[in-house]
Amino acid sequence: MAKIPYKIYLSESEMPTQWHNVRAVMKELPDPFINPATGKACTFDDLRPVFCDDLIEQELNTKDLYIDIPGEIMDFYKMYRPSPLVRAYNLERELETPAEIYYKFEGNNTSGSHKLNSAAAQVYYAKKQGLTHLTTETGAGQWGTALAMACAFYGVDLKVYMVKVSAEQKPHRKNVIRTYGGEGIPSPSDTTEIGRKILAENPGTGGSLGCAISEAMETALKTENCRYVLGSVLNHVLLHQTIIGQETYAACKKYDIQPDIIIGCAGGGSNLGGLISPFMEDRILGKTNTQFVAVEPASCPSLTRGRYAFDFGDTGKTTPLMRMYTLGSGFIPSPNHAGGLRYHGMSPILSKLYHDGYMSAVSYEQTKVFDAAIRFARVEGTLPAPESSHAIKAAIDEALRCKETGEEKTILFGLTGTGYFDMTAYAAYLDGAMTDYIPTDEDLEKGFATLPKVDF
Repeated sequence: MAKIPYKIYLSESEMPTQWHNVRAVMKELPDPFINPATGKACTFDDLRPVFCDDLIEQELNTKDLYIDIPGEIMDFYKMYRPSPLVRAYNLERELETPAEIYYKFEGNNTSGSHKLNSAAAQVYYAKKQGLTHLTTETGAGQWGTALAMACAFYGVDLKVYMVKVSAEQKPHRKNVIRTYGGEGIPSPSDTTEIGRKILAENPGTGGSLGCAISEAMETALKTENCRYVLGSVLNHVLLHQTIIGQETYAACKKYDIQPDIIIGCAGGGSNLGGLISPFMEDRILGKTNTQFVAVEPASCPSLTRGRYAFDFGDTGKTTPLMRMYTLGSGFIPSPNHAGGLRYHGMSPILSKLYHDGYMSAVSYEQTKVFDAAIRFARVEGTLPAPESSHAIKAAIDEALRCKETGEEKTILFGLTGTGYFDMTAYAAYLDGAMTDYIPTDEDLEKGFATLPKVDF
């Protein structure tokens, strides 16, 4: 076979035209969302006040393995997709490893990350329903940026609650949101009841994704012709991100690449869930024995140290209850520089796959992550986002294990975005000012104490 190209691109005619719904092949489904008021599984009508109708149908769909991508969304995708699958030849040489290393690069769009894949879909469905306003939260700002781009394209107003510490660390993200017509508000804020309550209880807090979600949901419920949209965690968000996995799967088939291990950073789970979905189908059906690894920050270790329990998705406890690996909705993580991974819980789909033994998880301190990020940047030429750098760290560790053992594994990881708006973080690392924080068991117990007491 000819040498595999440095960058593998599918042609436009080879682009997948369907999303992949892994729940259709899971041997046991994740628990349904629970309405905390009734103690029963959420129905379509329970979710209508908050989410768009088409998105609710996707959220509840456990039967259809493939769901067609509407032509209008495909047209949007073609502005920046397909994205490349890259053979990391330079990194392989740097590590002197017998392993083959590949990464799926999602940074080739103005938002700088994979988030645009779901933003385009969610705003399309909102516009189709006749909605004029949307609200959301954002951690590092990538989701808020992507959603602002999609809202500008479809002509929908947007209000973004950005985790306060990230807004301070990444002021240019807020300006990109503004450039595309969105309004960015550091969270927690004094613009909502729940924001004022959180500030009163936690003076000086840097906020969390759970706080921002609460504010965005409150605003959506109080605004006419408005809905809330979420950038991760939920089933329909992972579904939209499977365009990543579908492209990667097709590229691997085209060049007879068979990954032994697939790695992704994990905060809420959308990029990792999207990347592994079609490969996970093969694993569940017994066709392969691919390993899947979720990588999270040691400061917010929902999989590696969390509990598998029903919990609220937000700090204000306004969402349905979801069974997931969680640190408790009251857990407010330290202000690490991977803002997109500072969420207290993990996708119910990924949580179930992890719980059932189809995935493993590791966590790293942020200085070790930035060690890997800079090593990667200097040989591969791309400046990675702090979130993605967690996956890079795990991939490097695996490649070095192969060097020790002589194993010729094929390693694939997701490079979800670029780090050009994260230079404050890089400066902190380069100046020796970056510190690591690992929550103690006592710290985690405070979060676990906020778990709802349920009897179902």
